[in-house]
Amino acid sequence: MKNPLKALTVLTVLLLLLPIAVLAQNKSPKNSKPNIILVITDDQGMGDLSCIGNPYVKTPNIDKFYSDAVRLTNYHVSTTCAPSRGSLMTGRHTNRVNTYHTITGRSLLFEDEIILPQIFAQHGYTNGMFGKWHLGDNYPFRPEDKGFDEVVRHGGGGISQGPDYWHNDYFDDTYWHNGQLEKYNGYCTDVFFSEAINFIEDNKDKPFFCYIATNAPHGPLNLPEEYLNIYKDHEKIPERLQRFYGMITNIDDNFKLLEDKLDALNLTDNTIVIFTTDNGTAGGHRVFDAGLKGGKGSVYDGGHRVPFFIRWPNGQLTGGKDIDNLVAHYDLLPTFVDLFGIEYESAKPLDGKSLKPLLYEDNPTWENRILYMDTQRLQNLIKYRTYTVMDDNWRLINGKELYDMRTDRGQTNNIIEKHPKEVARLAKGYEKWWQSIMAENPNERYAYIKVGSPNENPSRISAHDMLTGKHNGSWHQDGASKAVQANGRFKIEFVEDGEYAISLRRFPRESGLAINATFPAQEKRIELDKVMSGSEKSDFEKAYVYVANLEKELKIEQGQEEVTFTNTIPAGKYDLEAQLIDKDGRIYPAYYIYIEKL
Repeated sequence: MKNPLKALTVLTVLLLLLPIAVLAQNKSPKNSKPNIILVITDDQGMGDLSCIGNPYVKTPNIDKFYSDAVRLTNYHVSTTCAPSRGSLMTGRHTNRVNTYHTITGRSLLFEDEIILPQIFAQHGYTNGMFGKWHLGDNYPFRPEDKGFDEVVRHGGGGISQGPDYWHNDYFDDTYWHNGQLEKYNGYCTDVFFSEAINFIEDNKDKPFFCYIATNAPHGPLNLPEEYLNIYKDHEKIPERLQRFYGMITNIDDNFKLLEDKLDALNLTDNTIVIFTTDNGTAGGHRVFDAGLKGGKGSVYDGGHRVPFFIRWPNGQLTGGKDIDNLVAHYDLLPTFVDLFGIEYESAKPLDGKSLKPLLYEDNPTWENRILYMDTQRLQNLIKYRTYTVMDDNWRLINGKELYDMRTDRGQTNNIIEKHPKEVARLAKGYEKWWQSIMAENPNERYAYIKVGSPNENPSRISAHDMLTGKHNGSWHQDGASKAVQANGRFKIEFVEDGEYAISLRRFPRESGLAINATFPAQEKRIELDKVMSGSEKSDFEKAYVYVANLEKELKIEQGQEEVTFTNTIPAGKYDLEAQLIDKDGRIYPAYYIYIEKL
């Protein structure tokens, strides 16, 4: 070596720089776990975005995101709210997991289902949920029971429904914050995005999963006046859709705030951002249908084919690429597991499969899958009830209609008699699929609300989750106000032996209203689409409860807000009947029930 001193100096410098290089590599976003933000709106269909071709709705910020995202153009969800959420979270068809309805005890996700945030939590993620949950409002079904660390949510399937805080109306409402009631100032969508942005800022230095599930543009179509004014003079848009579009534009403005925050925190490159919706449009197809037939609840494509845009710069998911293969909401869980290299073996069969090959390969090997969506909305699953069988090219509707999606995207030309082989193939697939659903005995299982647990005591239960054939609106706050008749039972598990107080009410405790209170309809404000119903009925005379070893009837006294029954009840699973009875002996549900272990 000609100059040993010089060589020693170079070596020393390299050794000094090595820790810095290693540190820089460890801090590089490309070598850290990506964050995930999933934005899912409610009742917004494929055609309710400007980037899809709608000439009326204004969504410039989501349009910009769309232009740089990877788009799944043939992405399908369930036809209504809770079913889509149950599948998205579990990777399993909604019929397997007890979320095939939006009320009547069949929107409560089975306790033993493992969902995305639980998997993420096991791999170092902090999880936040903001907005609409709709998979159960009581323990053990709440988001905070299922892997979320920070939760701000309303109750039930929409603001003003039975489980929600009394007379929330989208403005300055009270929500559940990590299980406790807290009042928030502002419009609901603004609040949920604001709380999500706070969560992101608090967790910017560690991997997070942020689930923003807006209740908008679900009805009632309440919105700030400034957003109504954007559309109110447009003669081609009826008032209902002026409100609907105004709510969507408000979401769009909040989406920009989210994007700006990611940029400001230098998180954009290593954050997976997804924008999607939970089912077909609630009426928007009457103005612009994006070439699809049907809307929310329909088994035609307009009821379940929805937008899905994903962007992840560090993962090379950018550039405005379209993926046209048939995919579904239950593909998300296996996709995340695959993308992140998570070792996860589901104890139950998954319906989804990883979309990684579609996302990253130019010519992926991808089978022509057969997928199934149906609209059940009854107490038990019924074979052949309102269903579609889909593959890349065909749609078999209710076993009676066949459409070739290559030439008939709008499903206008039923050609079932011309293609018997395709019909037979798809029908055979349905039979096999239905057998796989029934093999898990979903009609013989129920989701039990657990009471007497330190995780929730007392439990506030509403008629929203009452098992009954005919709810007649009793699941909504208006049902309590109007005293809608219905009868049914609740599935309740008392987790410990003990003394319990079971209080039956017509109105929830926060209302301060007596069982026989009368009051006028809530005065309409400029922002409100819907007036809260008033109460006229004032002749309830008795309250009745039956559960376990307790069966009793008590008189309702004048001015009484609730009737409380106390009894020692052994631990176990029971059917609970809770009724209010009027002077003519007619039976109504106790619209609200509080159960407390004393």
